[in-house]
Amino acid sequence: MRTEDVLAAIATGLWRWDNASGIVTLDAEAARLLGLPAEPARLTEAAVRSRFHPVDWNEVDGVVHLAIVEGTLAEARLRIMDDRGRVIRTVRSRSKPLLQGGDYQLVGTLQEVAEAQPGTAARTPVTGDWRRSREAFLLDAGRALAEARSTAEVLRVAASLSMPGFSPDGLAVFGVAGDRLTIIGHHGHSTGDEGPFSSMSLDTDYPAAEVTRTGRAIYLPSPQEYLRRFPVTWPLARRFGRQSWAYLPLIVAGRTMGAWMAAFKHPVAFTPDERSVLTTVARMLAQALARAGVAESERELSLGLQRTMMPVLGPGLPGLQVAARYVPTGGGLQVGGDWYDMIQLPGGRMALVIGDVQGHDVRAAGLMGQLRIALRAYASEGHRPDAVLSRASRFLYGITDGEADGPGYGPGYGPDGDGPAGRGAEDGGPRFATCLYMEIDPVTGTLDIARAGHPDPAVRMTDGTVLLRPTAGGLPLGIDPDTDYPTTRLTLEPGETLMMCTDGLLETGGHDLDSGWERLRALLEEHDGKSLEELADRLVEAVHGPGSHHTTGPLADRREDDIAVLLLSRQGPAVPQAPRRTMMTVAQAEQQRIAAARQHLRQLLHDWNDEEQVDSAVLMVSEMVTNVLIHTDGDALVVAEVTCSGEARRLRVEVSDASDELPHKRHPGEMASSGRGLMLMEMLAHAWGVDPRGQGKSIWFELNEPPESPNGNGAA
Repeated sequence: MRTEDVLAAIATGLWRWDNASGIVTLDAEAARLLGLPAEPARLTEAAVRSRFHPVDWNEVDGVVHLAIVEGTLAEARLRIMDDRGRVIRTVRSRSKPLLQGGDYQLVGTLQEVAEAQPGTAARTPVTGDWRRSREAFLLDAGRALAEARSTAEVLRVAASLSMPGFSPDGLAVFGVAGDRLTIIGHHGHSTGDEGPFSSMSLDTDYPAAEVTRTGRAIYLPSPQEYLRRFPVTWPLARRFGRQSWAYLPLIVAGRTMGAWMAAFKHPVAFTPDERSVLTTVARMLAQALARAGVAESERELSLGLQRTMMPVLGPGLPGLQVAARYVPTGGGLQVGGDWYDMIQLPGGRMALVIGDVQGHDVRAAGLMGQLRIALRAYASEGHRPDAVLSRASRFLYGITDGEADGPGYGPGYGPDGDGPAGRGAEDGGPRFATCLYMEIDPVTGTLDIARAGHPDPAVRMTDGTVLLRPTAGGLPLGIDPDTDYPTTRLTLEPGETLMMCTDGLLETGGHDLDSGWERLRALLEEHDGKSLEELADRLVEAVHGPGSHHTTGPLADRREDDIAVLLLSRQGPAVPQAPRRTMMTVAQAEQQRIAAARQHLRQLLHDWNDEEQVDSAVLMVSEMVTNVLIHTDGDALVVAEVTCSGEARRLRVEVSDASDELPHKRHPGEMASSGRGLMLMEMLAHAWGVDPRGQGKSIWFELNEPPESPNGNGAA
């Protein structure tokens, strides 16, 4: 005998509820127990819930969720209702939740049980009355409708509502467009059934039209009542085979924005309690639709504004490949001040610019559009990068009235330009912007870069090494109209990729600038250097995709910000065994950059065989730069280069300054705090020297990498 026959013989049915699709599958016995024809069936969740006593279902819903959390069976007694709301039997449900990602399936049995006699220990634990069930239903419906973010989500929630004791099987939401009644959405009907109702005059003798005109609900408890009151449109409703209808106005702020229809296959008397439930649901539905409409309008405004202001990258220049991405912040209108641009310049050159206007609102987006146009105009006139930024700073200072609390950064301000600065970010006062402007010669790969308070660019070399490229810079635009912006010249070799980004790409997810760079460096190093579009997608996905929410940074608070990223790659065959080179300036006023110089050298030697040599090189660079800053009045220029000859690599580091005074060996005493620089170089370097220059001098040292030992470490 089959298992199904055995279970049917003992009045036990099988059921499966798929929470993801909202479909419940019943075998013949389970269908019979629910008061349906004794045959296998696939029903919607709302249809099945309407067969249970509403009080029982509201309580058993918590039992199911507890079983999911604890990994146990969900057991409950449920009273089965007929179409007239009478209890016909009691069943016992035992089911096992099966998790599938974020959703679950309930697989279990239904078995008829005898009703317990009053006063016995077997009394059902489910207590309460219809009024308690109504209150629980309305709380649940209000929560679900409040969480819906779009019109489509509101309609899905409305279709899934299981009203206590009289759930409708057909729903329709009508809206108003001019003097016409339209269908916003419907449920429980076939595709195409909405045709006659999709564009109907408000003067039509139809219940939804009358409700919209008058703002008063209409209840039709029987087909006879429908025919008596609306004989003209009765033929349209008759073919659906419904027995009762309720049409309720959707009113928001005193204005009727449409109507909601709830249709029933079974007769409904529409008692005062039932009308109260329907009226409350209609009010919540109207509010949810109004909120969804405003949110959708804001999203459309945001997208239109960003599409208008953000440029479309052109084909670029021969030998250069460019890719860019922009992701607005997740809150409010989803507009902000981040932007990027590509500008064709006279003489076959090209300019790339990326920037960030303070703030994440419409005003920031408006200032961003004005500033982008001004930068494009100054660049097209042929000005050099430093002049472009100087003019742009004066322009932004002028259009924001030049009101500032004082020089430097205001309270809470950071170099990213997005902190709550003292210049009035929140009260509509003057604002500033960070910017990185770069001109490219596609023939030579020369980059001329000017920076205004923006993060430095990064370069992925042909061997996969990723280095930040330190560039000289000035204050953010708009703070001081007379700020100078020095220019840094770099060379992008064939096969190398340069990344420019706003601070949102670095700090999203609770990171600071340092930890954010480390996160991106790993992605850049893994990239094969071919498809820039793929790399741009991976960078954004890593910091803004679903997985990023589980890998937040070291900071306590998660920070959300606009994201803009711009990638530039120079095409052509990579130079075999090309030197790995970095350069940075340590100014007298920026002695903290000595630590940055040490860090850059470690990044340059990330795959050096001998860790002790790396420590020695860092120590010597620190000593050389410190000597320049202490014993001269000028800045120190640090140039580090790794060259490869055959299988051997050599590191050469030069530190230059403008002083003509040459260093000399000293013999410091045991307690002396200085004078050991040349002694360290003589002990640690394979070669070193001091070369006079036309103006100033250069101190250099060289280290030869030892061959790799069999255990993977450098030779001793």
